[in-house]
Amino acid sequence: MELAIIVAVVVVALVFDYTNGFHDAANAIATSVSTGALTPRVALTLAAIMNFVGALLGQEVAQTVQGVITPGADTHGLVIVLSGLLGAITWNLITWYYGLPSSSSHALIGGLVGAALAGGALVKWSTIVDKVLIPMVGSPLFGFVAAFLVMLAIMWIFRRRNPHRVQRGFRLMQTVSAAALALGHGLQDAQKTMGVIFLAVTTAGYYGGLENPQEDLPLWIVIAAATAISAGTYAGGWRIMRTLGRRIIHLDPARGFAAETVGAGVLYTTAFVFEAPISTTHTITSAVMGVGATKRLSAVRWGVARSILTAWVLTFPAAGTAAAICYGISHFFIEVIP
Repeated sequence: MELAIIVAVVVVALVFDYTNGFHDAANAIATSVSTGALTPRVALTLAAIMNFVGALLGQEVAQTVQGVITPGADTHGLVIVLSGLLGAITWNLITWYYGLPSSSSHALIGGLVGAALAGGALVKWSTIVDKVLIPMVGSPLFGFVAAFLVMLAIMWIFRRRNPHRVQRGFRLMQTVSAAALALGHGLQDAQKTMGVIFLAVTTAGYYGGLENPQEDLPLWIVIAAATAISAGTYAGGWRIMRTLGRRIIHLDPARGFAAETVGAGVLYTTAFVFEAPISTTHTITSAVMGVGATKRLSAVRWGVARSILTAWVLTFPAAGTAAAICYGISHFFIEVIP
């Protein structure tokens, strides 16, 4: 039974990673596609490659995610991890269906916490507050302000240049900024799945167990997570791409470049310096709003932004509730199976 649940957790975690890829693929490429810098298929291919490479660059975020809960070193603990993943996938699919760029990262954390609370497991609230909740609020605010300021600087530096030539140059530069953002997405989001898989196998007693887990993640976990998110990215997230690239604000190449550059910078800083699993979605969406506000505040479609903000606020409790329900169902079936 325990082996079957471990296999199920790994498979479901990779499915989550895949849904994360197609759910969040739009984050890295929506602005480049909407400005005409890249065609959708070229952009998706670039994002898939950079997601894979980014997933191999570090393990700091994975270690943080692994330490969010202590599910218990038994079959019951594995059921908690499995239920957390199922809750996160459920919320991902709901928001994908409605085209809302919610956070897969926070859906995952919310799912793990919801399942842990339902199952009576230990939740490490200090880790959640310091490395999840505070960065969750801080990264979008910083992304908005930084993108606004970067775009103002670009406007001032190129104020006397030919506008068409400037936009053509930034359209070329967007290939670089989109690749950088996709690299940051792989660095952040693939590691979260690695952390959950490692949590599951240590819960089962492998690689040192929960009490004394080995320091480095096994190579097979790293490669599997990198491949899953890359494949999901290539599958594409057209609904969310439309929201980010067109419905919030109509972007020009300069604004697309500024938003992507700021977003990539925030992702790298939080991953390497703070080891915080922040939301790629929150970061790039707020950056898009920031560059859009330099036109005029009314240029940003705040009604759409309000819908996105609502999805952000609901992500933690909704994914947690879904995970708690999944735990109840899973626990029932585990109990009745002889």
